[in-house]
Amino acid sequence: MKQTKYSSYLEGNLVEGCKLCVKGQKMVLFVTGLCSRGCEFCPLSNMRKNIDNVYANERKITNENSFNEIIEEVKISGAKGCSLTGGDPLLKLEKTIKLAKKLKETFTKKFHIHIYVSTKLVTEDKLEKLSKYIDEIRFHPDFDKPVKEEIKKIAIAKKFWNKKNIGIEIPCFPDKIDKILELIKEAKDYISFLNLNELESGEVSEKYMNKKYKISKDGYTISNSIDAGKYLIKKINSFAPKLNIHLCTAELKNWHQYKNRLKNYKIPKFTKMTKDGTIIYFATEVSKELILTLRKNEYSLDKIKNRIILNPKLVLKLKDKYPIYKIEEYPTYEREECEVELLK
Repeated sequence: MKQTKYSSYLEGNLVEGCKLCVKGQKMVLFVTGLCSRGCEFCPLSNMRKNIDNVYANERKITNENSFNEIIEEVKISGAKGCSLTGGDPLLKLEKTIKLAKKLKETFTKKFHIHIYVSTKLVTEDKLEKLSKYIDEIRFHPDFDKPVKEEIKKIAIAKKFWNKKNIGIEIPCFPDKIDKILELIKEAKDYISFLNLNELESGEVSEKYMNKKYKISKDGYTISNSIDAGKYLIKKINSFAPKLNIHLCTAELKNWHQYKNRLKNYKIPKFTKMTKDGTIIYFATEVSKELILTLRKNEYSLDKIKNRIILNPKLVLKLKDKYPIYKIEEYPTYEREECEVELLK
């Protein structure tokens, strides 16, 4: 087991979907907030849980037929693939297939797509339909069901995918170590990888998680989840030495994957990206009078926020005549602002 440069732990190799993810090159396509299960540890927010909306990264899609919005997000975020997630994509199978097919048609077969599915709704017919457009499948088993029943569902995937593209991805429950070991012993002949995600407390699940587990000082991760994951890696490696196991930490998601994704975004003219992936620029309110005095290479119009983004070279010249703001924000679709400073 080794610690990666992404603050995670690895036995074996990262699978293709994870390789792109840690580089920030995977767009997250949230198919639906509806789910076939009611897991109390579900990390979804109130804004998404049990609501049938589609999101491409942070961008809410107008409707499931708004392919241009999804395609635009792929392009501006520099994605080389995407993950299909939810909720449970199998609840909206036709929508899921339609979205995956469109992405493959637009960006070619090289555009890597992996999917997260609950075992509850898995059937041979559904997996066969998915396999035409999905490169990698990741199962979420139900720990309340008999292990052998769950394995039967997972085993179906070998009919349609190469074993190297089949895996299990689960939260790393410190109180379910024996159950996880039992599951992987039964599943090892049908999967090539196991992803253990550091267990987190979410907006909706906070009350349940805080009661059941000890929360770390950061206020949202479960204190002994990583230690449980390290123990599991060693134990599983003793009976499944060829299995690729990745212990994915909250730090990886929040500091590496997210930051790297921000850095892949195409940014507007006259903005500068920081080392943390935010962008900084100087802007003023739209003024026809000002625009008439500027050349094309001295400004750009920000139609979304109704601003004039200025060439930094003009700031000292104009700041006594116009209110000019130094703005730091995220380059994602909603462009959330971190800091706004009025220059004096």
